[in-house]
Amino acid sequence: MSWQTYVDDHLMCDIDGQGHTLAAAAIIGHDGSVWAESSNFPQFKGQEIEGIMKDFDEPGTLAPTGLYLGGTKYMVIQGESGAVIRGKKGAGGITIKKTNQALVIGIYEEPVAPGQCNMIVETLGDYLIDQGL
Repeated sequence: MSWQTYVDDHLMCDIDGQGHTLAAAAIIGHDGSVWAESSNFPQFKGQEIEGIMKDFDEPGTLAPTGLYLGGTKYMVIQGESGAVIRGKKGAGGITIKKTNQALVIGIYEEPVAPGQCNMIVETLGDYLIDQGL
């Protein structure tokens, strides 16, 4: 299966049978290389991925400044230390799951709930970890 298929079929899927999907999603290597992304995934800067990776290594480093992706600032909220980072911006937000080789990223907006985004991103991330990826 191609990485794009994971994004298209697993991350950008219909969440609730009513046509609601994540706003954007991607699978990005730890080095910032894009493995696959939705067509509307924001253009991000290398230092934004470096900051995210640093927070996985040293949890709490993003909390004072916020998490930035594509120039958008998210307030860092609860996550799993070293495994998941969650951010909020208004009625939307972001979930990032770290696997052995990649970051699985989902961005959501209303009417998608934070828990729905978390479930989609973390389920795929856990599957990739189980596959050694």
